[in-house]
Amino acid sequence: MNIFVVNSGSSSIKYQLFRMPSDKPVCSGLVERIGLENSIITHKILTGDQEEVIQLTLDLPDHEAGLHEVGNLLTDSKIGVIKNPEDIEVVGHRVVHGGESFAATTVVTQEVKDEIKKLFPLAPLHNPSNYMGIEVAERIFTKARQVAVFDTAFHQTMPEQAFRYAIPNSYYTEQGIRAYGFHGTSHKYVSEQALEYLGKPDAKLITIHLGNGCSMTAVDAGQSVDTSMGFGPLSGLIMGTRSGDIDPSVIFHLINQLGYDPDQVGTLLNKRSGMQGLTGFSDMRDIINAMESGDKNASLAYDLYAYRIKKYIGAYAAVLNGLDAIIFTAGVGENDAIIRERVCRQMSFLGIELDEEKNKQRAKGIREINKQGAPVKVLVIPTNEEMEIARQCYELLENAEKAASEAIDLKDF
Repeated sequence: MNIFVVNSGSSSIKYQLFRMPSDKPVCSGLVERIGLENSIITHKILTGDQEEVIQLTLDLPDHEAGLHEVGNLLTDSKIGVIKNPEDIEVVGHRVVHGGESFAATTVVTQEVKDEIKKLFPLAPLHNPSNYMGIEVAERIFTKARQVAVFDTAFHQTMPEQAFRYAIPNSYYTEQGIRAYGFHGTSHKYVSEQALEYLGKPDAKLITIHLGNGCSMTAVDAGQSVDTSMGFGPLSGLIMGTRSGDIDPSVIFHLINQLGYDPDQVGTLLNKRSGMQGLTGFSDMRDIINAMESGDKNASLAYDLYAYRIKKYIGAYAAVLNGLDAIIFTAGVGENDAIIRERVCRQMSFLGIELDEEKNKQRAKGIREINKQGAPVKVLVIPTNEEMEIARQCYELLENAEKAASEAIDLKDF
């Protein structure tokens, strides 16, 4: 089954093509700077261990133009991996916010699209772009079934005491104001990898997704029971440009005493805070360089970033009533040994003991970087949200076809 996975952002499209049930992509790519001059497409063709990279610079006025160019690359007579767009049987879409409406992967219908549109106010930076990706894919891959995979779906198993806020009940029942959580596709993927690696299906895990956006999840026997992001993706950990947890009184002070309007507050907390606000940089590599040059702000920022993660580890260990493993994933979590060391420093009370030499080593696949015999495993697991989306699409449609076949058999009987 040819499954084309699309992750559509406000000015970008990430994509991978899988021939399921194989979990190795046939090709992958990134379309950047959509709507700007000199848009860039980086397209990779993957054959065994070989990788051929094609990069194009051109003007792409919108997502439809970008996806059309990707379609041309997929079907090119020399480098193409399919003959025509009709060879794509399924297009799997990452949709950030599913609210309480979607607790599982869903085949896209008009009703589903209407519901995604209703959720625009809950994820104004993400859901409109995700919706646009669905509409464009429908026009280009006309024979394919469109399937939506929701970032919030994995967290729908959280108990009410974890997702409710202490505000009047009507704000939840009438407005849907509650914690939803995000990065669910990544947390689900790495937690499943960890359960398989540990050989313990009832393991208690804390997954730590550290990229430009950051979040943590407490996972009990494969189910999310609490997560650090809430109603939107601003709360919780310190991130590249987002503040994470902050006293709401600060917002009132900004508005009432300093004259900020709500849009200015939103820009400050979402785009000018976090590591960007503390150091002037949002990229951890730049911050490491500054820290190694003696920049005290960069060093303090690293301590703040690690300290917040440690607080959540302690909280989630209490929620889980035990801990088998913590998992670092995503760009920073997988590659930044300094952050992992600072998070795990002075955590032996919880059974977390890092092996510094293992932590510095780089290797593909799952890595165990705790000391030998430590009570809690410390794992580095590369995330693959596109693979998880493809897998969920495949399982959904395979199960649907199996159920339809069984129904026909019963009718004949």
